[in-house]
Amino acid sequence: MGDENRMDVKDSILETIGNTPLVRLRRVGEGVPADLLAKVEFMNPGGSVKDRIGMAMIRAAEARGDLAAGGTVVECTSGNTGMGLAVASAVLGYRAVFTMPDKMSLEKINLLKAMGAEVVVTPTAVPPDSPESYYQVAERIVRETPGAHHTNQYQNQANPQAHYETTGPEIWRQTAGRITHFVAGLGTGGTISGVGRYLKERNPEVRIIGVDPDGSILAEYFRTRTMGEGHPYKIEGIGEDIIPGATHFEYIDDIVTVNDKEAFLTARRIAREEGMLVGGSCGAAVAGALKALAGTRPGDVAVVLLPDTGERYLSKIYNDAWMRDNGYLEPETVSLKDVLAAKGRDTPALVTVEAGRHVHEAIALVRRHDISVIPVIENGAVAGTLNENALMRLALEDPANLDRRVGDVMEAPLPRLTTKDNVQAAIRTLSSRNPAVLVYDGDRAVGILTRIDVIGFVSR
Repeated sequence: MGDENRMDVKDSILETIGNTPLVRLRRVGEGVPADLLAKVEFMNPGGSVKDRIGMAMIRAAEARGDLAAGGTVVECTSGNTGMGLAVASAVLGYRAVFTMPDKMSLEKINLLKAMGAEVVVTPTAVPPDSPESYYQVAERIVRETPGAHHTNQYQNQANPQAHYETTGPEIWRQTAGRITHFVAGLGTGGTISGVGRYLKERNPEVRIIGVDPDGSILAEYFRTRTMGEGHPYKIEGIGEDIIPGATHFEYIDDIVTVNDKEAFLTARRIAREEGMLVGGSCGAAVAGALKALAGTRPGDVAVVLLPDTGERYLSKIYNDAWMRDNGYLEPETVSLKDVLAAKGRDTPALVTVEAGRHVHEAIALVRRHDISVIPVIENGAVAGTLNENALMRLALEDPANLDRRVGDVMEAPLPRLTTKDNVQAAIRTLSSRNPAVLVYDGDRAVGILTRIDVIGFVSR
């Protein structure tokens, strides 16, 4: 039978792990001299780079005799390693129990449960040696569970070895050996250590650059070899308050630090400008790459590893309310569509009056909806404006004005902005002469924003 008649079928989902693509970051990487390429690890079956080490650590445990049929896989995880282990455990027939800090997204917890795993949530703001930390709770579960094995991604050398054997060779092959820089976030350190080791063996001149969250201790340890004190941060999956044994600093040339806001806003840029919905640690990696690669040259080839999908952060970094509540969205990054959506539900986004109506009817609309400005519509388009001051003046000057036609007394239309404009554009436009702006979506007026609306939104 010829090759053309053979079916192309995998024996299990585990055979689809790896061989993820490189994708050029054309818009986000526009200011970087080097050719900036993303290693898109969210295309693994479990949605992250950790699929690689999940299977590798289980196979290594089986080979050592530490894990037998019917056994239990235990891991302390920020979610992605848990998912990689859950995928492998489901296929290979193991029970899976994971401990997770309480700062992790609800999506991650529910995904692990959907895969049949058990999840124990632990406090984030405790030292690593606390009995309540997710490290120590995992150890306790292993002690209390017959046949359990702690894969321990932080110390397990199968972690960096998996990347030495798969991720590193893939990147070398995909770049035809032309890679000059590799950038990755630092968590357990397995990815950067395994890839870094492989690339350095092929070309010692390749620069290996780590990205660490502000609040983690890894960057300071790399520079000083002293244990500093970390502080809480919201980026998930990278950064540590311990020094993992899976991190081999000898393969790392530099570490840059990024904060939560940089990471999350960059992740949102990647989604909106490159069409890839990625997680916060991906945003951190790219934000760090943009800093570290500013001094590169045309012809350099830089690869930044994107660890996971953004579907696990829809309630956080892709939720405008959560971003605003945590101070990450600035006026420059918030569209007027967001501001209109945040207006009180009791007030319609847009109340208008026809030019042929009478002034007293316009006053009734203003009173009924408690608004200060009302656009005037003529022949299906906005032709002018009436505001509460003008209406009051008309009524006081001569009661006969109440029966006049609105189109005969209206003032000029309000300044126009679009739903895609940002809050900063509204702030620049609003003034004592222009107390409100009319917001359009294409050719259609969809709302009015006053100075009070914008002030209220920004203060929230």
